[in-house]
Amino acid sequence: MKYTFEKGKKSTVKVTMKLTAEEWSTAIDGAYQKTKGRYSVPGFRKGKVPKKVLESAYGTGVFYEEAINQAFPKYYGEVLDKEPTIKAVAAPEIDVKDISEKGITLIAIVPVRPDVTLGEYKGINYKKPVYNVKDEDVEEEIKRLQERNSRMVEVTDREVKDGDTVTIDYSGSVDGVKFDGGTAEKQTLVIGSKTFIPGFEEQVIGMKIGEDRDINVKFPEEYHAENLKGKDAVFAIKLHEIKVKELPEVNDEFIKDAVGAESVEAYKAETKARLEKQNADRAERELEDEIIKKITEATDVEIPDALIENQIDRMVQEMEYRMSYQGLRLEDYLKYVGKTMADFRKDYESQATELVKSQLVIEEIIEREEIVATDEDVEKRVEEMATAQGKKAPDLKKNMGARQLDYIKNEIVIKKFFDYLKSANTIE
Repeated sequence: MKYTFEKGKKSTVKVTMKLTAEEWSTAIDGAYQKTKGRYSVPGFRKGKVPKKVLESAYGTGVFYEEAINQAFPKYYGEVLDKEPTIKAVAAPEIDVKDISEKGITLIAIVPVRPDVTLGEYKGINYKKPVYNVKDEDVEEEIKRLQERNSRMVEVTDREVKDGDTVTIDYSGSVDGVKFDGGTAEKQTLVIGSKTFIPGFEEQVIGMKIGEDRDINVKFPEEYHAENLKGKDAVFAIKLHEIKVKELPEVNDEFIKDAVGAESVEAYKAETKARLEKQNADRAERELEDEIIKKITEATDVEIPDALIENQIDRMVQEMEYRMSYQGLRLEDYLKYVGKTMADFRKDYESQATELVKSQLVIEEIIEREEIVATDEDVEKRVEEMATAQGKKAPDLKKNMGARQLDYIKNEIVIKKFFDYLKSANTIE
């Protein structure tokens, strides 16, 4: 096999591979062996038909497609092994030229890692955000703890008030005619939640258990049901039950039962420390994001389309995954919002381009500054993980696969990368 390569457009390399008649014949023989069981010829058992007979019956090119599928990865891989300067970053586009029994020419347009012209990334002033923890923040955490441990208590000695949870029957009608979806029994409603039509919940206030009442409302002009938009309606209501949320008293006994802290003051101290850690982590992330954003904006790079498309693929897959957890399908969502998949992918293009560019910037600086994860770094990180899990480092490491170790190395490199940038710049 002879090959040549040359720089193409938009961070691609054009690789031209010419297979000899012998190499191409070997590929065709391999294709015949793999696919011969698919064909039937009268007078022969399936899978036992000679190659020449099949070529005569189905045409000389019957095995070409499979032969290309087998030959291309083999010879393309050889080119990449021999030419380390071709740093492929995505699958190539393949074209076929001059195909015959005498040989074949395969052309690959290979997306390669682009040249990255970095802007300034050292000696820059950055302002790190500061998020202080206030007493009110700690009190909000305690309120949320109360909410999580609240209970609903039935009320029988008063009328409905704002904030109550009620159980009602209702039946709605327009001009005396009931409409679809306007009737329900034993429906739970939180007064003030604005779940129902405007004006509905306010008119339930003051009702007593067992009371019947007609209330008058007007459907909004933008209501989803066309036949009800802007219509006046009457709902016949029957109140069955009133419940109110009861919050536990905040004292040492409650705190100990709820979270295991020894006292309210101890829990407040723990909560403040936790919030301060969260705020510090948030500030650190925002500083790192700002550093990358500023460097990326000053960087010039021609990104191969394939890298952007691959990033969009990942983003679409993540969206599908999140939707599946809600019992939704992306196809149904697209129909609902009136978009095609092409439109949906287009929406991600700008964000995907920025993500790819940022990643290329990070990789370029890491390579330029020779930032690596040493064996000692990995051992130290494994030791930390083992201690956190109550295990011995050798026992933990021997059960780690190559992928997990690569993840640890990447984690170390990224931390070193940001540590380097923070030390190389001025952080206020």
